[in-house]
Amino acid sequence: MNPSTAQARVVVDELVRLGVTDAVLCPGSRNAPLAFALHAADAAGRLRLHVRVDERTGAFLALGLALGSGRPVPVVTTSGTAVANLHPAVLEAAWSGVPLLALTADRPMDLVGTGASQTVDQHGIFGTAVRRASTLSVASSDSREPARWRSAVDRAVAAATGAAGGEPGPVHLNVPFAEPLVPEPGAVFPEGRPDGAPWTVVSPVGRVAAPLPLDPAAPTLVVAGAGTAPAPTLLGGTPVIAEPSSPLWAHGLVAGPWLLGAAGALPRPRQVVVIGRPTLHRAVARLLADPAVDVYAVAAPDGMPFTDVAGSVRAVGALPQLAPPAEFVRAWREADDAAAAVLDRTLDPTRDPEHAAVPRGLVLARALTAALPGGSRLVLGSSNPVRDVALAALPRAGLEVLSNRGVAGIDGTVSTAVGAALTHPGPTVALLGDLTLLHDTTGLLIGPDEPRPALTLVVLNDSGGGIFGLLEQGADEHAASFERIFGTPHRADLAAVATGLGATHTLLTDLADLPEALAGEDKGLRVVEVRADRSTLRAGHDALAAEITAAVRALPDRT
Repeated sequence: MNPSTAQARVVVDELVRLGVTDAVLCPGSRNAPLAFALHAADAAGRLRLHVRVDERTGAFLALGLALGSGRPVPVVTTSGTAVANLHPAVLEAAWSGVPLLALTADRPMDLVGTGASQTVDQHGIFGTAVRRASTLSVASSDSREPARWRSAVDRAVAAATGAAGGEPGPVHLNVPFAEPLVPEPGAVFPEGRPDGAPWTVVSPVGRVAAPLPLDPAAPTLVVAGAGTAPAPTLLGGTPVIAEPSSPLWAHGLVAGPWLLGAAGALPRPRQVVVIGRPTLHRAVARLLADPAVDVYAVAAPDGMPFTDVAGSVRAVGALPQLAPPAEFVRAWREADDAAAAVLDRTLDPTRDPEHAAVPRGLVLARALTAALPGGSRLVLGSSNPVRDVALAALPRAGLEVLSNRGVAGIDGTVSTAVGAALTHPGPTVALLGDLTLLHDTTGLLIGPDEPRPALTLVVLNDSGGGIFGLLEQGADEHAASFERIFGTPHRADLAAVATGLGATHTLLTDLADLPEALAGEDKGLRVVEVRADRSTLRAGHDALAAEITAAVRALPDRT
């Protein structure tokens, strides 16, 4: 067996021994040894292989598979610019703690700088974004090498999963291959441990944090974002403002972000506890920056960094049992009930589309989350979709919500959703904007021999970047330049895009029909398009905020 083939087979075999069940392959010549090894493992039922023609899409597919399964997932590329196309997904994995393995083929080092085709210096190409970066030596016939190859794979996966004691996240394993790159018939590769275990077993490192030195009986709010969370019983009834991708979302206030905008109408908290990584709401950011509020952060058990944008966190540790004053809790619950009644009345999908001034994205978010059956997985695109769910949906149990909130880009969201669907036995639905879909149309391109997801992409098409209309650049004084440089309208036919790439397409005009459009788990890859007018988006949000504030201020004064 030639050395490159032996090395590739050992690497793939060790990945399987480490619990890898899915791998993504992008075609190339230099990564041919790995391609043959992965194909053989797939044929033997040892892992499931996914082939994609676009490395950027392939990387986000691997990210979605890892996000959905909790297992490390390699994305395998050839050399050169193929490697660079992994960078957006590597960055997302770095800031969200997802165990993504960039397994890149390379030319031997002595070819770098010689003018050899598809050759760049790949070692360290991802900089500080990866938890570990290593380059294997070019394989030879030395009988001692297979042990070193297996050990390198074990170290890479331990770093990706955080088992080695660091934060989980992406890892880069660069493998230079010398020719020949294809296997010989009948050759055998060096075997690993006979018991099927990895060459080096790395036991996970446990982490125990000291309790936070806060006052459990003080008026307290909990702010929760993506990440792990302590047991809800520790909250003791404390009002929770939770983002949809937080495990605490089902325990959160219905109108939490809106209530923070009702200044002076509610008793102010004396302290705030931050759990996970909240990133969605400016009202939350202002609260955490308030010098009159003591801010504490709950330590993540996986070692991910605590959130402290304003530099206001006083301590990081484990959450003790909270027991805030009953009157404080009652005031926030009553205000939430009043605000929820406004949302119920305003965002009723059976009134759509008669109330054109109501932001349709909010109505869609509420209708979609309510229509999904228990056991569903919901993937939310960045920009408005994840915020629409946070602002409009009724928090509920029985629904797993995923979102790329590491660096919160719209990159690769379709591919992430495909990966999430392929690792979930129940229904999977993604809520996206039109630009997010167009940014990753190659995510819809799935070959005839590849595993296909049961996935519905619900796309709010407002022909452009609606979120910018809610930011400073959407103010009236910038109207002359806004549409071209921020609104970025397009004339894309989403039906043609979807069907041209192998998905079905449905145009939904009445949101009351959404449950019927979502019905059926085995309809393959579907795009359900909902059209909206973003010209009234800013005014609609402002009007709804004013109505909620008025409803809260009409309550008996408990400040």
